[in-house]
Amino acid sequence: MSSYIDAVHPERHAPYLDIPNDVVEYLHYLDFVKLRSPRTINGYYLDLRGFFRFMMVLWQRVPDSLDAAEIDLTGISTKDIASITKRDIFAYLDHVRDADNGSKARARKLSAIKGFFNYMCTQVGKLSINPTESISLGAPKKTLPKYLTADESIQLLKNIQSDFYERDFCIITLFLNCGMRLTELVTINLGDFRDDTIRITGKGSKERLVYLTPACLDALEHYTAARASLPNLSDKQALFVSQKTGKRLSARRVEQIVARCLQSAGLSGRGFSPHKLRHTAATLMYQGGVDMLALKEILGHESVSTTQIYTHINRQQLRAAVNASPLAQREFEPSQQNSGGENSNPGADSTDPDA
Repeated sequence: MSSYIDAVHPERHAPYLDIPNDVVEYLHYLDFVKLRSPRTINGYYLDLRGFFRFMMVLWQRVPDSLDAAEIDLTGISTKDIASITKRDIFAYLDHVRDADNGSKARARKLSAIKGFFNYMCTQVGKLSINPTESISLGAPKKTLPKYLTADESIQLLKNIQSDFYERDFCIITLFLNCGMRLTELVTINLGDFRDDTIRITGKGSKERLVYLTPACLDALEHYTAARASLPNLSDKQALFVSQKTGKRLSARRVEQIVARCLQSAGLSGRGFSPHKLRHTAATLMYQGGVDMLALKEILGHESVSTTQIYTHINRQQLRAAVNASPLAQREFEPSQQNSGGENSNPGADSTDPDA
């Protein structure tokens, strides 16, 4: 069953009919009570579905050879869930580690399981014991984000090859200047612009205003003129639309556009993506002297601690700071004491332990 959520039409997703009823109710709780985003709820759905598929194998209710997608979870009862122990959860975490899940993926899966059992214990009172209590994987190791240098960014903008050049140039320009997320870009409407600002709807439907650079305004002017001339413009509110259908671009289509642009610029095969363009924008702004709190607001981060990762990737500024010392360029000079050779100072103590 498909579990894809359209970023533009979040109501379009799997109906969640292949999981235990208690999990379905939990997802509804996340939706209507906790007001989690559809994408977040879908992530919990996938992680919990994977966990209960593992439990069905552990309970020996299905053959080991049965494909995971064919495991029926709808018969799992509240009594079955109550029988799950801490040992079972440890076994699952060990299982996903063997499946080459990184530390962040394992932490996310554990978070989904802990959230579900906490709901079952404290919100609806269906369980008296929480088997996830006190289970912790520790903080996942932080990795430095990949990003393009300023020269590589210019190289990307100069080498865009596209049947709809104005649109694709504008997409890359907004990514590199505004630091927006992929889902934020595809949901932009024409009505979100006012003067030199854009209203961006981020995670949790939180809105923020981002100022547009002259480069963004220029790219938008050229693109909107080309957009207006499309003969079959069916989605009149969407900013970025398909040249063929006139409908709003999907997130997947934008990923393909970015990949093609990276390839034409000779930058493919290095792990760059729309999200890496967001990192690039943040890095270049930080290197340009943008205050950390201002950068937090631009990126739409919940906490400045998330933004602080960019303090660790500004190697050029660190190099310049070290080289600013008046001693940084001082070269090696022969010792004046030894300028006459090893025996020039016969009175020196040859037993000096530091010699």
